[in-house]
Amino acid sequence: MNIAVIGSGYWGKNLVRVFHEIGALKGVCDINKDILADLKVKYKGIRTTDSLSDVLSDSSIKAVAIATPACKHYEMAREALLSDKDVFVEKPLSLKVEEGEDLVKLAKEKNRILMVGHILQYHPAINKLKELISSGYLGKIQYIYSNRLNIGKLRTEENILWSFAPHDISVILSLIGEEPENVCAFGEAYLQEGIYDVTLTILDFPSEIKAHIFVSWLHPFKEQRLIVVGNKRMAVFDDTNPTEKLIIYPHTIEWKEGRIPIAQKAEKEIIQIQNGEPLKLECQHFLECVEKRKEPKTNGEEGLRVLKILNMAEDSLKNKTSINYTQKKKYFVHPTSIIDEGVEIGEGTKIWHFSHILRGSKIGKNCAIGQNVMIGPDVKIGDRCKIQNNVSVYKGVTLENGVFVGPSAVFTNVYNPRAFIERKHEFKPTLVKKRGYNWGKRNNNLWDNYRKI
Repeated sequence: MNIAVIGSGYWGKNLVRVFHEIGALKGVCDINKDILADLKVKYKGIRTTDSLSDVLSDSSIKAVAIATPACKHYEMAREALLSDKDVFVEKPLSLKVEEGEDLVKLAKEKNRILMVGHILQYHPAINKLKELISSGYLGKIQYIYSNRLNIGKLRTEENILWSFAPHDISVILSLIGEEPENVCAFGEAYLQEGIYDVTLTILDFPSEIKAHIFVSWLHPFKEQRLIVVGNKRMAVFDDTNPTEKLIIYPHTIEWKEGRIPIAQKAEKEIIQIQNGEPLKLECQHFLECVEKRKEPKTNGEEGLRVLKILNMAEDSLKNKTSINYTQKKKYFVHPTSIIDEGVEIGEGTKIWHFSHILRGSKIGKNCAIGQNVMIGPDVKIGDRCKIQNNVSVYKGVTLENGVFVGPSAVFTNVYNPRAFIERKHEFKPTLVKKRGYNWGKRNNNLWDNYRKI
């Protein structure tokens, strides 16, 4: 098996070492010629180049491992897939969901292996923890939290969320076996404007499990710890502990007089795990998938799920609000808003605070619905519409593509409404078009049944 590593810097040098140790390293590509010269001396017989096209045009190289800055992942992975290479790409898969979706689709079309470097999924302690959860040893899982903290390499091209959190998101999704309903993130940028140094991400899952992920590169010491709280036992994975990676605490809660909770502490149980370097196990898994043409544990779809949550956490940081998440729905609804049954909402649409969309209404793609907006029932709104705050859009109204509705506008559907007279049978439809202004003809001093604006 001939593998080329693209990028041999901070993390890529570890991939170079491991692929060389397992006898699969064919070459290394890097723009730093000094690094390449050192690698050529250290690893006899490998090819080195500063040209990606040299690697992709080499038919003897069957697969590539990409460890460049995250902003280059999509472009390089796409070129490699188009060149019929199997691809291992370090986390994150890319920076945009659309790019990740394109890579997953392209890998399927080209029948290529696409694997994402979520290394913790190959850690023996994490695999053992997953077994304990699946067997019910911890009981019903109630809460998971992870701390990934350090004082070390500070990045300028990505924030702490994108640098540290992908590993923990990947593991939590794997342990729970669900995707979150809600994503909320908080953070601060202390060193560089716009680049968060500390973030806390909270995930709410359909099974009522909650998880939080605390990451920081402004911490006085290194901590990499994941804690799983079940109603029978609690588990601690501590990756910085050289001998006790996985510990079980069988603490229990007793209720005095049926109403006063009292913690009953018990001795910890150290779980024995198999030896093995996670990175080496990860690289061996990739080679096995390439050789046997099987789907990796952390394939493109898994990387895409993590990417979606990262993007939602980023949106939450910027907008200072929580983000609703489902795999099928690709729009944003603020938690204070109400969406009735039978409502259709297009991709990219955002619905903000205290709005209500009534049954049967259809809203197109990439619309912006402001605060305290009422729409429906049975209203049709096209793509790219913008409805500002405090607007009411009643039954019978249709807004075509690109319509702008200013703040506090109210659409009516009855000429002379009365509280004490039922007039629903007299509702008049209203159509707002992108072009023109045409009130229509009058008939017996009444407007036509169809008004065009």
